[in-house]
Amino acid sequence: MPEYNEYWLFPMLARSRKRLFFVLPLAFFASAGYAGEITVSAAASLTNAFREVAQRYEAQHVDRKVLLNFGGSGALLQQIAKGAPVDVFASADQETMDKAQQQGLVAATERHNFASNALVVVVPADSTLPLKALTDLKKTSVQRIAIGNPASVPVGRYTMLALKKAGLQNALREKTINTQNVRQSLDYVTRGEVDAGFVYATDAGIAADKIRIAFTVPLNTTILYPIALTRSSTNPDEARAFVQYVLSPEGQTILARFGFLKP
Repeated sequence: MPEYNEYWLFPMLARSRKRLFFVLPLAFFASAGYAGEITVSAAASLTNAFREVAQRYEAQHVDRKVLLNFGGSGALLQQIAKGAPVDVFASADQETMDKAQQQGLVAATERHNFASNALVVVVPADSTLPLKALTDLKKTSVQRIAIGNPASVPVGRYTMLALKKAGLQNALREKTINTQNVRQSLDYVTRGEVDAGFVYATDAGIAADKIRIAFTVPLNTTILYPIALTRSSTNPDEARAFVQYVLSPEGQTILARFGFLKP
């Protein structure tokens, strides 16, 4: 299934009329053979799991197509709010889905929690830093820490909640490097560009050969992932069928294989 990053919905408009004439028909015929085509915008941490979910779903429904769009939950919400053609939205937190519901972009009756996760601090596999708790991040040997931008990235908000509770928000401010999504934080750690990073346990699992989990971050809240059919969906029946597949025992088994827990 085709995939797009968080910038796919904003293509460059500086094209000639002649070029657009040829591009648009090709895009149309590429999808003309599918009775049910939907676009799913999902949190970056769902990338690997949703690739397989979509593949299995398509294999069982040969006349259906799932287009995947991954990015930070906040950025995805902005795309939907601006009119992006999205049928299903899966966020990494309740707050972002709450905003979608408040803006009338999704209906409460179409919203379901489908997975949960844990927040962890990871370091490069060859790191010798003895990190066992949040307070250890204050050590002078820790100079750079990757944290998802709390303004738009759920993992960043979970991180800030933990740091505020521990009284470390200001103490670590100068060490913080904000990222666009959890996968960017993970990439910084795997490449050794930072000393540590806050990611989900599921993200740590896909890079186990390049990073190691230093410790699990204590939280007062559960990291719950909601999924919902959008009100603007042009194919609501197919969108709803995909959501039900994610919630089904088979869909849950796939998610569990990637480390996600039941909601």
